[in-house]
Amino acid sequence: MTTKSISQVGEPTGTRFESQPNPRHRILVVDDDADIRRLNTEVLTFSGYKVDVVADGALAWDALQFNSYDLLLSDHDMPNLTGVGLLKKLRAARMALPFILISGTIPTKELSQHSWLQIDATLLKPYTPDELLATVEKVLYATDGIAGLTAPLPDWQERQGDYRF
Repeated sequence: MTTKSISQVGEPTGTRFESQPNPRHRILVVDDDADIRRLNTEVLTFSGYKVDVVADGALAWDALQFNSYDLLLSDHDMPNLTGVGLLKKLRAARMALPFILISGTIPTKELSQHSWLQIDATLLKPYTPDELLATVEKVLYATDGIAGLTAPLPDWQERQGDYRF
């Protein structure tokens, strides 16, 4: 295993985690809750993904202008620009980036009014690391057919604490 850094867009890399060499996909994680960002990032990094993180939709939009991603994983309820607001900007710019919306309450009314937004999946909080990874793999498989390239899942039961976030 190789030690990899998790980068926060616009901030220096400080935290180091063990991960798979040669991450196969780059994911942007967007959430205003620092603990959720950290946990999502840890789970995804341990599973072999390259992960960038930002704290809100406006910062995510900036990151999307300068970086290429394979998947966008975004909370909905955030300051400056909500997850659905970010998705509207993404689709208006004709960016076909796969999108997973995470929220304590899914904004079904807003989404039904804008069916063209094309959310690839939703995760309702609280969710487990296994649910997160299964959703990510499902979306990536559907968008680029990477069956059989799944990184081994960490044994979360060996870790301490309740991993619902």
